[in-house]
Amino acid sequence: MNSRERVLKAFKLLKGLPDRVPIQFDLCRNLCDHFGKEYNIPVNYTENLYEDVTYRISANELRTAMGSDVVVTGASVSDNYKIVKDADGTWLNEYKMRMRQGDIYVEVVDYPLCYAETKSDILAFQFPEPDAPGRFRDAEHLVKNYHDNYLVFGDIEVTVFFLAHQLVGMEKLLIDMMLETEYVIPLFEACAWFQTQIGLRLIEKGVDAIWFGDDFGTNTGPFIPNEIYNEFFQPRHKIMCDYVKSNSTAHTMLHCCGGIYELIPELIEAGFEILNPVQINAVNMEPERLKKEFGNEITFWGGGCNTQSILNRATPQQVKDHVRHNLEIFGSGGGYVFNSIHNIMPDVPP
Repeated sequence: MNSRERVLKAFKLLKGLPDRVPIQFDLCRNLCDHFGKEYNIPVNYTENLYEDVTYRISANELRTAMGSDVVVTGASVSDNYKIVKDADGTWLNEYKMRMRQGDIYVEVVDYPLCYAETKSDILAFQFPEPDAPGRFRDAEHLVKNYHDNYLVFGDIEVTVFFLAHQLVGMEKLLIDMMLETEYVIPLFEACAWFQTQIGLRLIEKGVDAIWFGDDFGTNTGPFIPNEIYNEFFQPRHKIMCDYVKSNSTAHTMLHCCGGIYELIPELIEAGFEILNPVQINAVNMEPERLKKEFGNEITFWGGGCNTQSILNRATPQQVKDHVRHNLEIFGSGGGYVFNSIHNIMPDVPP
């Protein structure tokens, strides 16, 4: 059984159970560079339009050699766009967000649509060109090299809410949603349209599934109530999922951090078949509860090891015990792909 068959069986798209739980994991740049040197495997980076997604879609040669059953690819910065750092260390990305490197993640320090008030402001904003030169060169290469033996995901992870608040600013967007400011719905529609185009291009290159991403949770539960999700986001998510499925055989996954137990039925209704990263340390996200209530309706991708307090602090034996416990619950009967809860970060010793 190769990796592709193993994941398809876990998704219950092929008959029978996988020979073992499939594995997928994401490494920060420090760990990619470390293990690339240790195993003498070149680490190839695909620089994404939104910088933090870079580490989800890079180092596939290394990660498959280390045991990943999945390859993740995505759009890269256009050949026509050159990132230049200013004297203060900040730069403009292809969305025209001004960025700086934080301690772990990049941060937006100036939002290109911070002035938005009307629909016209959104219509006048120029999103990156989906078909710009070089946008899918790496994706095409990875599909060609890995598709027969691995399941290949196309990542459009900064999707509707995430992309919108990185363009406008979180505080402004949340206030304007409640004030029903004119630009809000056109902005969500524009973000959904742009990322749908990116997703369709990835499907044309041959990916098997599309990886969406919108974070709605905190450690203590959702910060977007169900009625707000259903009003603003579920319609966009459903249109995007329907469009993907009506134009291909590709499957749909949502990355959504935090305690989102209350939102899971709405996410399933929107058309998501797979849920990531399954933050089991958040309120109401216990593995037993999730598997019992939703295990027949959605595939869990993640939840295997807590990266906030276990992987970075526990002893090796404590990590093993923690992982075994989660595998026994989530892996029972299939419907599970093992992953840590989000990227493995620099605070985890190699």
